[in-house]
Order: sequence, then structure tokens, then C-alpha cells
Amino acid sequence: MQRISCSLVNEKLLGQKVKLSGWVNKRRDHGNLIFIDLRDRSGLVQLVFNPDVSKANHELAHTIRSEYVIEVEGEVVSRSAETINPNLSSGKVEVKIESLKILNKSKALPFSLEEAKNVEEELRLKYRYLDIRRPEIKEKLALRHKLLFQIRQFLNEESFYEVETPLLTRNTMEGAREFLVPSRLHQHCVYALPQSPQIYKQLLMASGIEKYFQIARCFRDEDLRADRQPEFTQLDIEMSFIEEKDIQDLIERMLKKVLMTFGIDLKLPIARMAYDRALRDYGSDKPDLRFDLKIKDLTLLFKNTELKFLKSVIEADGKIGAIHVAGHKFSRSELESWVSNALNFGAKGLLWIKFNENGEPESPVSKFLPQDFAEQIQKVIPEFKKEDTLFLIAGPYKEAWPLLGRLRLGVAESLNLIPKDEFNFLWVTDFPMFEYNAEIKRWSAVQHPFTSPQEGWQEETIDNMKARSYDIVCNGMELGGGSIRIHDREKQTKIFELLGVNKETANSMFGFLLEAQELGFPPHGGIALGLDRLAMLLTKSESIRDVIAFPKTQRGYDPLMQAPSKIEEEKLKDYGLKFRNQEK
Repeated sequence: MQRISCSLVNEKLLGQKVKLSGWVNKRRDHGNLIFIDLRDRSGLVQLVFNPDVSKANHELAHTIRSEYVIEVEGEVVSRSAETINPNLSSGKVEVKIESLKILNKSKALPFSLEEAKNVEEELRLKYRYLDIRRPEIKEKLALRHKLLFQIRQFLNEESFYEVETPLLTRNTMEGAREFLVPSRLHQHCVYALPQSPQIYKQLLMASGIEKYFQIARCFRDEDLRADRQPEFTQLDIEMSFIEEKDIQDLIERMLKKVLMTFGIDLKLPIARMAYDRALRDYGSDKPDLRFDLKIKDLTLLFKNTELKFLKSVIEADGKIGAIHVAGHKFSRSELESWVSNALNFGAKGLLWIKFNENGEPESPVSKFLPQDFAEQIQKVIPEFKKEDTLFLIAGPYKEAWPLLGRLRLGVAESLNLIPKDEFNFLWVTDFPMFEYNAEIKRWSAVQHPFTSPQEGWQEETIDNMKARSYDIVCNGMELGGGSIRIHDREKQTKIFELLGVNKETANSMFGFLLEAQELGFPPHGGIALGLDRLAMLLTKSESIRDVIAFPKTQRGYDPLMQAPSKIEEEKLKDYGLKFRNQEK
């Protein structure tokens, strides 16, 4: 007899014999009868052991405990009316067992699967294979599979080739810190694990592939957080002979089809917003547009202020921004707690001004504010009303506005202003080409050095150059980014020069790419989407670790495999390596 899944056991099989295998989810001993909920990947089904059917099976069932792996055969029968479970596809039937085999026993688990949410994450990750047995995690991995399958199907229909690129490559200057792999055959040399297949996919365009994609594994040795892992998966796409709109339209159509599978109707086209506006209104290059709460520039209101700390900011060409909160009366303790919160995420200070029912300001700086301050605010913020509150941060624009962006999110979260079931997508465009890195005292590429600048870049100063790049954002999270690439050597060489990369270094690191640009390199562009993050959003998970089968902790440690681990000195010698200050 062939085994079937638990979820297939229903009224259509009444009177038929079935063979089932799986894990014991729960055992209930009613004396004469023993009931077992059998679980497999598909769901649950109730088994009943009756001594009148088989005394030996009934006695063996007495010894079974949770998480035993068993195989059974029996007849599908109807449940009594009072025991029907409407929450199960098999809830109207049960299996009267005629044969039982214990395939494997189980010791008591390190934690209860039913109470795993209350268990420390590191313990769950140490026994991740047990954690995955929980329906919640298993369903998330099933959704991830479905997501990847739909993407592959869509891109195949769009005539893309799926091409794998190497994981052992050379270290580059793409931006993030890389993981290095020593070579035994080439001592004192290393491979690098790819931050992305960036250069390879560009070379595939030089190869005439024209439409490439890959479900790519990528590696970055960076500080971790809820939406970041040292190894992650991205959808990598590159196309020849295209403009920005071609890539954006493709991604929109793909998201439309994929999200429809999950019951989400994505309205097209997705809105576009320039980077400068995103930073001005939301203090972020990945703004969450599920709620309003725009940043207000109040600099002009304080141009004649007597407040020294604000006056000094204005005199230094800084700005004063505000979050305007309506419809909530803050207590004094709440206001002071927001001052502490602002300091915790990097602000030098936070000024609050709340207004009473008469429109009079109440603030630590009330005596320095003009009598008609409320009227002045209404000219800048027309929707301002009595009893509203302002939170102000002052400083250099590029420092103060991101802090206001974080404050905006924090306030919205605390006041429950963010709709949890909404998916708000946005294209952010027209990014700066370069940003100044004060640590190394030179300019660096905002995305990567192969991004093409916008027309007229030669006439702009380096701080005003814009890139032909674009990010797709959902609910305040960057899902992916891409750009039109540089395809001719002259332009690429000039961009390297602006980055402080001389010809010798450029040829050493990217000589193969520069040469390819002189051998019939077509115009091209692409994008990469973070699949872990997309799965995280679709499953409403708090961390991408929930949608990765075997994730690392926030410290980049794998409790299951106990990696990274120390290595014997003899093995290091094979690679010509020795750790400095290594313990003896």
C-alpha cells in the first residue's frame, strides 16, 4: 500500500484503507481507546487505537510519546458528531488503526514546540530542525518556495536565461566588507565570496545573453540587524538595450503576478519619488508611505530667535525640522521619554512644543517664543490646530533630517498610525552619484562604481551629480536597487578618477571589465531584489531569520553548526596562514 499525506484523509476515503507516516503531535489516553494526532508536512489526522481491533497495537500505542515517528495502516471512518473538528481538513474523519510501526523514538525535546515563541531564539536556532517542525515556520518556508517558483516561471515566460555565477571570486571595491577564503593551491592569495554577482552579470551582457536572472547567494561581512544576514538570497536581473523604465516596468509586472498568488492586488504603476524629495519630506531614502506625518521645515520661523542653540545652527547654514503630531495629548513624562529616545538614536537633543486648548505653547522654551507663534506655524503648516504638538531637531540638513525620519517612524509606531495589512510600494529615483566619506576623506559611490551618471554630469560638481539608479521600497524597507550601468571605457575611467582610483589600481582590479568595454559592450542595466526581505514582508515576520531555513544569530553565529569555529594550526599551515596573537 502506498503512503498518502495526512491532509488527503477526508470523507472521500470513508471505508478505504490508508497508509500514513509522520510525527506524533499529541497522544490522548482514554483508557479503552487511545487517540493520536499524527502530523506530517501537509497537516494533521486523528488516529484511534481500539483493543478490539488489535490488542498488540493498542498496547504498543500506550508506549508512544510526542514526536515519535510512526507508520500506520487502517480504515478511514466517520467521527462521532460531537468530536468533529471544523478546523481540520480531516476533521470529520479518523483512521481506525490496524497496523502500527514505530520508526523512531524521541527523547523529551529541549523546548515545547507549542510554546516555542516564548523560548530564547538562540536555543531555537540551535535546534532549528525542531523549530521548523512548527507549522508557523514550515508555512513560511512553503511560502518562500512558492514565491521563488512564481518568479522563475514569470522570468522564463519573459525569455530570461537563468545563469549561475561563481561563488569564489576576487575581492573588489563594491562597498561592503567581504568574506575572504584562503587558497591552498595559491598560497598568500584569497578568494572573496561575492557581495553580489554584479560584475559577472555585466559580463554576461557583454556575452550577448541579453536577459539574465539568478536566484543568487550573496555574502557581506557587515553588522547585522532584523532585516540583514551575513549570507542572503537576492533575485539578480540584468538586461541589454534598455532604459530605466524597462527595468521598472518588468519588476512591476512581476510583482503584480507574484503578489496576486498571495491574494494581494498591486495597483500599477508604482509611484515614483526623487531621492531629494524623499529625504526632504520623510528623512529617508526608503520612506514608509503607509502614513503621512511629513517633516516640516521650520527654519524660517526661528530666523530671529533668541535661543542660542537654534541661532547657532541657523548661522552655520543648518536647518530646523519638525514632526507635527495632531490628535494626541502627550503627558509631560511622554514628552520627556521622546527626548531620551531621540538621544538614543543619535540626536544631540530634541525640543518639544505642545499647545494647550487656547493655542498657547507649553515648552521648556515657551518664554522665548513670540505671542503669535501658533499663527506663524499655521502659515507653514496649514493643518496645524490647537492642542497639537511639535517635535523639533536642529542641525546640518544631512544629519538632522535622517534623525527626524527615525523620529517620524518611532512616533507613528507608538501611536499606532501604521496600517499593518497594507503593502505600499514606491520607486525612489535620482540618487546622488557620490557621497563624501569623512573617515577615508574621499568620495565614494552611493551604489557602486559601475553605475552610469545622468546626462550633463560633466558640467556638475561632484556633490551635485545624479545617478541613473533606482530603488524599490515597500513599507519603509528597501527591497532592491539597481541602475543603468556604464558600458564604455572612457566614462568608466573618468568615474574611477573621481573616486580616487588611479589607472594602475583600476587596471589591477577591473582590467578584465575595462577591456570588455572596448570589445562591443552593449548598453545595459539591472536590479537586485532581496528575496529574504520580500518573504519577510509577505509572511509579516519581524525578522528575515524567520524565513530562512538555517539563519545566523544577530552576532553572525550559527548555534546549530557552531560556526564560525576555531581551526587547527596544522590546517592553517596548508594555506600558508597563521593567526596573529593566536592562543597556544
